[in-house]
Amino acid sequence: MELIQVADTVAREKNIDRDIVLEAMEEAIQKAGRSKYGHDHDIRAHIDRKNGNIELKRYREVVPDDAEIENEMAQLTLEQAKRIKPDAEIGEFFIDDLPPLDFGRIAAQTAKQVIMQKVREAERDRQYLEFKDRVGEVVNGLVKRVEFGNATIDIQGRAEALLRRDESLPREHLKNGDRVRAIIYDVRQETRGPQIFLSRSHPDFMAKLFTQEVPEIYDGVIEIKAVARDPGSRAKIAVQSSDGSIDPVGACVGMRGSRVQAVVNELGGEKIDIVPWTEDIASFIVSALSPAVVSKVVLDEDAKRMDVVVAEDQLSLAIGRRGQNVRLASMLSGWDIDIMTEAEESERRAEEFKTRSTLFITALDVDEVIAHLLVAEGFTKIEEIAETPIEELNYIEGFEEEISVELQNRAKTYLENKAAELNEKQNELGLAEDLVTFEGLSPDQILKLGEQGIKTRDDLADLAGDELVELLGEGVMTVKEANDVIMDARAHWFADEDAAANDADNAESADTDNVQPKQEAAS
Repeated sequence: MELIQVADTVAREKNIDRDIVLEAMEEAIQKAGRSKYGHDHDIRAHIDRKNGNIELKRYREVVPDDAEIENEMAQLTLEQAKRIKPDAEIGEFFIDDLPPLDFGRIAAQTAKQVIMQKVREAERDRQYLEFKDRVGEVVNGLVKRVEFGNATIDIQGRAEALLRRDESLPREHLKNGDRVRAIIYDVRQETRGPQIFLSRSHPDFMAKLFTQEVPEIYDGVIEIKAVARDPGSRAKIAVQSSDGSIDPVGACVGMRGSRVQAVVNELGGEKIDIVPWTEDIASFIVSALSPAVVSKVVLDEDAKRMDVVVAEDQLSLAIGRRGQNVRLASMLSGWDIDIMTEAEESERRAEEFKTRSTLFITALDVDEVIAHLLVAEGFTKIEEIAETPIEELNYIEGFEEEISVELQNRAKTYLENKAAELNEKQNELGLAEDLVTFEGLSPDQILKLGEQGIKTRDDLADLAGDELVELLGEGVMTVKEANDVIMDARAHWFADEDAAANDADNAESADTDNVQPKQEAAS
């Protein structure tokens, strides 16, 4: 009964099944038995679950006479078996009782190691099953030990979790015995058992803290739409109310700032800007850049990019210390944001106006007045003029149908000449058709790449974003835009892989179909 009591105690302490502990004990006894009688013997132990009695037995399997004996201690031929038992059969086991073991010091130590190893494995499995569905949950724990800034946290005595230094708040120094609150952001099985990873710097941690502090968020009346954090320094959170009578910002701030202050205290003094969410992205980004006052915004929806114009005295406020304010606003909205002063914006617009006007003057052989009118109407490329209906061109102030038709003819002639030039240079440079017809780049850009050794679509796909920017020249496109172009160039790789996989599946299916009639015919 003593073994049963020990198993019950260990199972309670480790919060695992008693049978797992008893199985570990049986394995330990088997190991000790093999050490005493020989490791080649098939020795098995069994502990009676009611009275705790230990049975130790040796097993020998009966194999055919012509079979090769791999282990004489654990196997015997049918002929040998029949000498002992006349009606013996192949596959039968001869079971011999062995006397109880008298554990020596070494055997006891070995048994203890086996039991503890099995118990640890069972405990890890239990922890994984318990916590694998709790990702995203905030837990309280006690710091057990700290090594090189990485803290091991005891979660309410049920599991140990890891709070890495890069997931802690900056300038936060945890000590043994400190109480800590964090979010479970990952649980995974590893070779040494399940690992539970905690974080105090994750954006979701702040969102969960607001959920705990603000009843309206917990009840679903107010929704957290986005969170951006610079852990330990500053954060922005966007909220929206489904009830028009409830102010989402005011509810999150609380009476005299009590609710937001509770979150700030938990995050070590991290300053939090609460921003009202709106579907109008321009208005939302203006709010997100608060406390800076924005004069004007210009959107590029295709590139998800926005130019924000502020007064000279608002520039440093909009950018923030080390670019923090604009970076957090960009993270919150998912848009790239460029901050510029009114003077810089005016200079940039003038430069763009001049560049486009020069393009139209050169390509269409028109005077400055017509070129300026085209730029003022928003035309940026020759292709746009060639493709715009005559009726729309007629609406431009000072344009008559005769002028519109002539402009469009000149635009088409220019594009035809460019296409002929491209075709000629394509042959000279040896450019592949798949690069020439690639839609992500203009003809001029394709020629420029061809002159620098990029001759096929695969050559383009092999580039990195910064390499493409360097080849095209500064100011032609951003690294993000270059990365998008390269991913488009790589699209056919993935399509080819999918096609190959489908072909393999179809071939396998066809083979199966071909085999079926033969089987039926055979039957």
